[in-house]
Amino acid sequence: MIARWISEAYYWSAGVWMSWKAPPWLLDAIWMLLAAAFVAIFISLSALYLIWMERKVSGHIQSRLGPMRVGWHGAAQVFADMIKILLKEDITPAKADKWVFNIAPFAIMIPAIMSFMVIPFGDRLIIADINVGILYIIALGSFVVLAMIMAGWASNNKWSLLGAMRSAAVLFSYELPLILVIVAVVMLNGSMQVGRIIAAQTNTWNIFLMPVGFLLYLFTGVAEINRTPFDLAEAEQELVAGYNVEYSGMKFGMFFFSEFVNNVIVAAMITILFLGGPLPPFGINIPFLPSPVWMWGKVLILIFIFMWIKWTLPRFRIDQMLDVGWKVLLPLAFLNLFITGGIALLI
Repeated sequence: MIARWISEAYYWSAGVWMSWKAPPWLLDAIWMLLAAAFVAIFISLSALYLIWMERKVSGHIQSRLGPMRVGWHGAAQVFADMIKILLKEDITPAKADKWVFNIAPFAIMIPAIMSFMVIPFGDRLIIADINVGILYIIALGSFVVLAMIMAGWASNNKWSLLGAMRSAAVLFSYELPLILVIVAVVMLNGSMQVGRIIAAQTNTWNIFLMPVGFLLYLFTGVAEINRTPFDLAEAEQELVAGYNVEYSGMKFGMFFFSEFVNNVIVAAMITILFLGGPLPPFGINIPFLPSPVWMWGKVLILIFIFMWIKWTLPRFRIDQMLDVGWKVLLPLAFLNLFITGGIALLI
């Protein structure tokens, strides 16, 4: 229904635009700017909500209240924190590689925002359903490790560099199983286009066809976004704050912001690949629950699971993480790929 309204609004505006004899490319540019503004507002509000949600979830898990004083149940605390970050002094270390130091926050934030171009907000509510949408998201996700290494190296701080090297080692070991799971899903559904992968799950979600793949992606996805028990790049007890320890003010805020945006991207990817995206289970049509509710309800449940894991389990050692990544998850990912290939041949 929402997609139909947007389509009707576009064609109505196109008719008015043509009656004014204005260039058609300008109308398309205006609609793209409106889409970009919607994505920017959506991402900003999502990050603010998730910061508040993280504090409340951790508070309840640890039998405490979390923020309560600023706004209802501390809901306005995130706005106070945002103002504080904006007003803090932006300090660049004297011996840092200033150009790389200043560009690293943008290198981690901009690709995260660009990923939303191919993430559906509901049924047929997607900015650009390109035929290599999944590959596009994988390519943008690779910028995370690059930005971390840039930040750690340019800071001229041994703790920052150690955090960056740790993040590179961990991400490489977990990226391979994650990509193999995605290859299995693409093999099963016969396309890298997000819309087709979702449409292939109209009657049966992929989680029922490849439950091992779902668990592998959930495990590697948590490692991909550097959350406990896999946050060795930001191990506070050992590295103070890891690769971004020398950052302050708005640059630190950009790293912090991108972390929560990447939570949304990983949860959205799991929803698209295994949980039918904006589709209800088994093709059931419930009129009072539109497709955006299904899509983002699943995403919020997955993010809650990420937070639950973070505030329940202790951090792994670096050798434990690498052993699990190379010796357990990678063989399981290959096994899942072979089994999925057999299922794809049978169906």
